[in-house]
Amino acid sequence: MKKRIIVGNWKMNPTTFDEAKRIFKSTKSAAEKLKSVSVVLCPPFVYIPQLLNSRTESAVSVGAQDVYFEERGSFTGEISPLMLKDLGIKYVIVGHSEKRAKGQTDEMIAKKVAMLLEIGISPILCIGEETRSEDGAHLDFLKSQIKNSLNKVSKKNIGDLIVAYEPIWAIGAKEAMKPEDIYEMSIFIRKVLADLYGHDEAVATPVLYGGSVNFRNALEIFEKGQINGLLVGRESVNVAGFVELLKTIDA
Repeated sequence: MKKRIIVGNWKMNPTTFDEAKRIFKSTKSAAEKLKSVSVVLCPPFVYIPQLLNSRTESAVSVGAQDVYFEERGSFTGEISPLMLKDLGIKYVIVGHSEKRAKGQTDEMIAKKVAMLLEIGISPILCIGEETRSEDGAHLDFLKSQIKNSLNKVSKKNIGDLIVAYEPIWAIGAKEAMKPEDIYEMSIFIRKVLADLYGHDEAVATPVLYGGSVNFRNALEIFEKGQINGLLVGRESVNVAGFVELLKTIDA
């Protein structure tokens, strides 16, 4: 059985390295006891080198929250995928809704996804609609978003792709999306992937869910949502809650 993937997106938290080290150490300690869960933590860029040096092999993977779509050049403040590869990063979140809201386009995201896959880093491609509609317009939007974000990826490189479905309306909400609806959306996403790359490739691609996930609802999302993992935001820097979430999913 493939391990379930739990990705913690720390966003712009915490504000000190001492606190980042505390969160990482506590999470790592819990992760060392897990048997069926792989943990990926994505801290702010400034903490990545030091946390990489402190990790236990295979217990926790350190990922990045974003990357630029050029390898090198005059791009002030940007991070090259080659820099991340040199550090040993294996996962990068790409196309998060917060980044898309600030102007990142499907075309930019497609370049990032293709480049990461080409150099052996797994992109965690975030997709999701702003609202749901009774006429199914959100499905057309999602289908277009997936196709556009993968339009530079060939079938031979698709193996390391991870898709994270995060409906924007559910991020930061009081409740997560209903597990039954998550299940329907995961089937739809795999159908789009199958149309693009084939049935086997679609089935092999991990599909995660994100959006108001916590230790209280994680198990039901897994059992009824039939997904391969979770992309966890605010709960991932709440050590007690995140560790409880990991234990629940592992059990």
